[in-house]
Amino acid sequence: MNCKINIYQIVKKSNDNFEPLVQEFIKMSSRWAKVEVHSLFTKQISKAQTLGEKESQQAYNEVYASKLDSGYNIALDVLGQKLDSFKFSKLLEDKITINFFIGGAYGFDRKFLSKCDKVISLSELTYAHKIANIVLCEQIFRSLCILNNHPYHK
Repeated sequence: MNCKINIYQIVKKSNDNFEPLVQEFIKMSSRWAKVEVHSLFTKQISKAQTLGEKESQQAYNEVYASKLDSGYNIALDVLGQKLDSFKFSKLLEDKITINFFIGGAYGFDRKFLSKCDKVISLSELTYAHKIANIVLCEQIFRSLCILNNHPYHK
């Protein structure tokens, strides 16, 4: 398996204590997939978030719209399907490009979610973006290990 995995998130770029963990999972995943994290935060999003939920979700949709054109699209949403690690790994199986979308402070509107191939939940808990990103990166690595019979999952 050699695929491309994009993680898109509505967050300002930062170099903090979380970043080395994310980079470590990306590095460990690199034997089976190219994983890239794209932090997207525009002036329009910043302004919209001061106005409210509807305006924010519309700004997120605009930033993410072009990213839906290629690959298998998976949105992370608290109301999404709950998966164990084996079912999560099936999402990655036989895909060339996979796009994960982490919503902004106001989450996604139903219109955006309906455009995705799958909507999943990492937990019923709400995570800060940085935590959600670490959990997602770890699950991607775990899934790649499962698909490639690597002992990490055991």
